[in-house]
Order: sequence, then structure tokens, then C-alpha cells
Amino acid sequence: MEILVIRQKIHGMDGSGYAELLSETFPEHTVREATTPAEEQEGLRTADVVTGFELSPADLEIAENLKLFGCVFAGTGHLDLEAFEEHGVAVTNASGVHGPNISEYIVGAMIHHAKRFGRARRQQERREWRSYKTRDLYGSRVAIVGMGAIGTAAAERLDAFGMETVGVRYTPEKGGPTEEVYGFEEIHEAVDGAEYVVLACPLTDATEGLIDEDVFQTMHTDAILVNIARGPVVDTEALVDALRWNRIGGAALDVFDPEPLPEDHALWGMDNVTITPHNAGYSPEYFERRSAILERNIDRLREGELDDLENRVV
Repeated sequence: MEILVIRQKIHGMDGSGYAELLSETFPEHTVREATTPAEEQEGLRTADVVTGFELSPADLEIAENLKLFGCVFAGTGHLDLEAFEEHGVAVTNASGVHGPNISEYIVGAMIHHAKRFGRARRQQERREWRSYKTRDLYGSRVAIVGMGAIGTAAAERLDAFGMETVGVRYTPEKGGPTEEVYGFEEIHEAVDGAEYVVLACPLTDATEGLIDEDVFQTMHTDAILVNIARGPVVDTEALVDALRWNRIGGAALDVFDPEPLPEDHALWGMDNVTITPHNAGYSPEYFERRSAILERNIDRLREGELDDLENRVV
């Protein structure tokens, strides 16, 4: 079997390390890394499995042997999935690889705001010795919007802090690791009384603008919003107003609308806001976790178990 790693750059890492991992994992197969467009086109003609960020319909036309495309992103909205289906090529995503690292980001953001480390840093820079009030995570309520791999991992980690967790998902009847699960139409019931609201949902028609002025009105005045989902899940103008007029307590934001966040944006100057540049997904273990998914799927592919591929989207 021939495995092709096409060009990609994820969180500052290129595909060379990924190709090395796959070569070690599959010594019995041929693993090739394409570093130029010409090498990609040549490799596509014979590859059985391709892994990377994107393949176009034109690429699929020449990939006559291709059986599986292992997308290295959890989201596949950038792919023409109908073209893959027409060519009989299975597509899998990287869902689950971000569970450990992004759930740690969520916990860290909550501790940062609860213990007011931002204020501590500012006082340290001024060499100012002055006590200030903080709060505990223990006993707090957190609403987690999105019960996929990241939301589930976050709920499991927050349980160790003695927090009350409630979840929000499309199909609440599926339940989850939280004490209660609401549907998206019950977002107000979920955030009501929550000290923390964590957004870990995909961007869809149902979630775009979900956290709007009305939801901020329901949230507690001390509540902290943590967004590691997508920027447009939040109405940015409503968020700025909520922060400016103390309708919520603060925010930890890794994603924005617009993105990158313009240098003159009001969010930059707010001392109750923590900003990171869409960096929560970074992990030095990213390719190791991604290769583990591909390894399990190649084993199933060899055994003809295409219907049982992990994370299959086509």
C-alpha cells in the first residue's frame, strides 16, 4: 500500500515530521512525502491513501488508486465532499486529536480569570504589592456549548475541580458527561446561573451568532465566556458591549470575528479579556495523535472494513 503525505503547515509544523511518524508506523508500506506541487501530482497517480489538508476535484481525477483521504483537520467544510463521494474515496477527519490540549486551555483560562493572574501580572510589572479578591472554581457552574470530543474532555477535567457542569448539544437525548444536557434552543436555561460559559461547538447555521445580546443579558454579571469554537458563534459587537458595560465578568478568547483581530479593535484594550491568536489547538503531539487515527483506519482498510472507518465523513 502507498501512503502519500501532501504539503501542509499546521500550527507552525510541516508534514515532514508526520511523514517520519507514518514511515515508522507502517514499515511494510511505502510512505512518500510530497514537498512540491509536482511531487504531489506525481504521488497522487499511484497513492492508495493520501493525508493532508485538502484535495481538489482535479486532484481526484488523477488519483486513480485512491481509497482514503485522511484530512488532518477536524473540520471538513473546505472540502468538496460530493466530489470524493463521486470518485468512491472515503474521507476521515481529525476529530478527537484536540481533546487533551484544548481542554487544558479551557481549564487554564478559567483558572487565569478566577485567580486574576492578569491583574497579578500588571501589578508585578509596576512592583505593586496590593491584595485583591479572587474566587474558586470549586462549586461553580459551567455551561459547555458543544459536546464533541473537546467539550467532553473539558467536562471530564472540570469534574476533578468539583464543578457543576451542564452541556448543550444538537441532540440532548444523547446525554453526555455533564449533569444536565440542553438543546441549542434552551441556551438561556443552560447559561442561566453559570459562572463560566465555554463554547466548543462547530460553526453551523444553528450556532452562528448563537451568543448574542439576548444571551449576554441572561448570563450572570460575573460570568466568564471562553470561546475556542469559532469567532462567528459570538456576536462580536454584543460581546464588546457586554464587557464594556459589565453585563458579564470577562472573556478568554482564542477565536474572533473578524480574524485576525484588527490592531485597533476594542477587545485589545480590555483588562478583563484574555486574547490568544487562534493558538489553543497547538500541541507538539498533534501529528502523533493524527497518525494514530490513520493507523487504525489503514488497518481497517486492509481488512476491507470501510464502513467502520474511524471519523468517517464520506
